[in-house]
Amino acid sequence: MTAQILLILFYVLSPALILHLSQRYRFVNRLGAVVVAYVVGIVVGNIGLIAESSRPVQEMLTTLTIPLAIPLLLFSSNIRQWFSLAATTALSMIVGLVSMLVMVFLGFFIFSGHGMADLWKIGGMLVGVYSGGTPNLAALKIMLQIPDDIYLLTHTYDMILSGVYFLFLISIGQRFFRLFLPPFHFASPQGRLQLRDLDGENPYTQLLSRSHRWPLLMALGLSVLIFGVSGGISLLVPANSQMVVVILLITTLGIGASLVPAVNTTPKTFELGMYFILIFSVVVASLVDVTSLGGKTPTLFAYITLVIFGSLALHIFLARLLHIDADTVIVTSTALICSPPFVPVVAGALRNREIVVSGLTVGIVGYAVGNYLGYLVAVLLRSF
Repeated sequence: MTAQILLILFYVLSPALILHLSQRYRFVNRLGAVVVAYVVGIVVGNIGLIAESSRPVQEMLTTLTIPLAIPLLLFSSNIRQWFSLAATTALSMIVGLVSMLVMVFLGFFIFSGHGMADLWKIGGMLVGVYSGGTPNLAALKIMLQIPDDIYLLTHTYDMILSGVYFLFLISIGQRFFRLFLPPFHFASPQGRLQLRDLDGENPYTQLLSRSHRWPLLMALGLSVLIFGVSGGISLLVPANSQMVVVILLITTLGIGASLVPAVNTTPKTFELGMYFILIFSVVVASLVDVTSLGGKTPTLFAYITLVIFGSLALHIFLARLLHIDADTVIVTSTALICSPPFVPVVAGALRNREIVVSGLTVGIVGYAVGNYLGYLVAVLLRSF
């Protein structure tokens, strides 16, 4: 019990230390709080300090932090600005889905006959997970009757390669994308400036000030209420749909609450939400086993690598032709490849709060269509 309490304290307090170091040391600030959080998590999770028995604690924190963070991140949103971004975001989402589908089909034809049985099932699962997320992956396993070992290997390789992809996006991704794509045009100065806290330029200095404590406590209470209501309603639907329902309801209620002036003007709600995201980042990174790259199925690893990074290259190429900006491509790609919970993390790394709602929306749409699209693609691949 003592070890579990200490582990919880480590996860909850380590972002505060990271933010302090970001303020004090320029090189840490340049790396960014999100990147440092992932590095800390990966190191701690792979040097034997965390026992396997701590897994329930880690899963509890990942389950709690994101549902609490999303409403806090949305309370200060300006929905009118989001509508001005909707067309570009929708176009980028379509381009991202098309790019992913092209690579799934291309990989199927390249790797068929290379020691991987029922590759059409793998293709269907990849479409599900890279249009939606893990819930779609699990649903398609059942729908396509995929063996447990192949499912676990697919999920493991997906987590590792998606992690590499994600670290690329939050570190040098924006600079790389801007070599080919135009920069994002902010609808208001606040879209950029209010993210200054995230990487140490002005890190949370007023977050716990006396004048902010009560309003933030009320905002956190509202976030807990939204989570509770959403979780309760999700119990009315089948278990494999609950994740979609919870995220959809949390996002919807968070947006609805942002229309209430008293909620919308509460200071530092976005920063508090990002603190929860940093906790999530440390926990998720500590779950990654860097030794699990090895396996009996190099074809599977190569297939997933092609889908992730091949779709990225094609997405950039098509976005350049369609004049889609770099930040929108990054956030839609994150929502599709890494799933909605990672959207706020990327928004923080990009210092762009205006893309949070649209990115989450892309992810929710992906959750909704992932099972259908994955199953349809699997059936099509089987016919070849």
